[in-house]
Amino acid sequence: MKCDARKMAAEAFGTFALVFAGTGAIVINETSGGAITHAGVAFTFGLIVLAMIYAIGDVSGCHLNPAVTLGFYAARRFSGQLVAPYLISQCAGAILASITLRLMFPASSTLGVTNPAGEAAQSFVMEFLLTLILMFVILSVSAGSKEKGLLAGVAIGSVIALEAMFAGPVSGASMNPARSLAPALVSMQLGNLWIYLLAPIMGAVAGVAICRCIQAPGCCGQTSEGACR
Repeated sequence: MKCDARKMAAEAFGTFALVFAGTGAIVINETSGGAITHAGVAFTFGLIVLAMIYAIGDVSGCHLNPAVTLGFYAARRFSGQLVAPYLISQCAGAILASITLRLMFPASSTLGVTNPAGEAAQSFVMEFLLTLILMFVILSVSAGSKEKGLLAGVAIGSVIALEAMFAGPVSGASMNPARSLAPALVSMQLGNLWIYLLAPIMGAVAGVAICRCIQAPGCCGQTSEGACR
């Protein structure tokens, strides 16, 4: 139980850090007249994930993302008993981060909420594909259900920064239901939330299927701690 409590605390804190830094960069960029820039926001998301992988990867696996947790479960590399506690911890950490940003920046109307720039279908497909690619990379460089080590940190952080860089202007490049849920709830902008809850989960599950087609047999079909190599 103590071990599980540490995992939940790590997921809550790690997701708090992700949402606080990532959406905080968006809020500060808006309130400062673009001082951070779009590229700066993209790198902020990638770098905070990189840092958290090094910090808590050995504790909880550093999922920080309900879609990733469900992807690991679909790949049979994560215990079903921990799925709900992980999802609750991630959402709680994310919501606390958005509440903190609301208190710090009361003038912000969006708090970094994700919204489609064009048609909803376009953003849905974008979020689906972004998360598919992200999940494939995570499964390919992680050991079991843990994102840890130099290779995992650099690869995963780089993919997040890259995808945020080119897809941010289209869909917001969320790839993470908790990251989108928190600012939407706190700012009460729920109209497009379904896109960012459903598409990343579907994309993560599809990423597992792609991993099974490409990587070695058993990579995404057993609960061992062996990495896909």
